Formats: sequence, C-alpha cells, structure tokens
Amino acid sequence: MPIGQQESGAEGAAKGVTSTLGNAAGGLSKTLGGVVGATGKGIGNTFNDTTGTKAAGDGLQGVTGGIEDGANSAGKGAENAVCINDVMI
Repeated sequence: MPIGQQESGAEGAAKGVTSTLGNAAGGLSKTLGGVVGATGKGIGNTFNDTTGTKAAGDGLQGVTGGIEDGANSAGKGAENAVCINDVMI
C-alpha cells in the first residue's frame, strides 16, 4: 500500500480492532507483571527485615522480578504484533 494511503472498509476496521486488542492485551500483561514484581519485592523486603536473613527474601524477589520481566516482554510483543497477509506475526 502506498505511503499515506489508509485502508478502508472491513479490512481497515479489522486491523484497527486487532491493533486495539493487541495494545489492550499488552497493557494488561505489563500491568499484571508489574503487580507481581512489586508484590514480590514488598514481601521479600518484609521477610528480610523480619527474619534478619536475606536469602529467602532475595530469592522471592528474583523469581517475581523474572515473572515481571517476562510479562513485560510478552506485553511488548502483543503491542508490537503486526498483521501481514492476514497472518499475525
């Protein structure tokens, strides 16, 4: 399609919906990842402070931080997905 030309009709509408759904799914994934990461950090800090040890709390923070990073990557992928010849890539 030439630069500056917009799609019209059902194809344009479908791609708009696909983009919106991808952005919504990506945003939700990143939000949930952030919640998991923040929760793990808070619980890990609390555990470290109350027990006087760092291993278990830091381990929990590492696990939840990994989940957060994975969710952020998945969210970015969903937001950046494009459709070529009706195939989502």
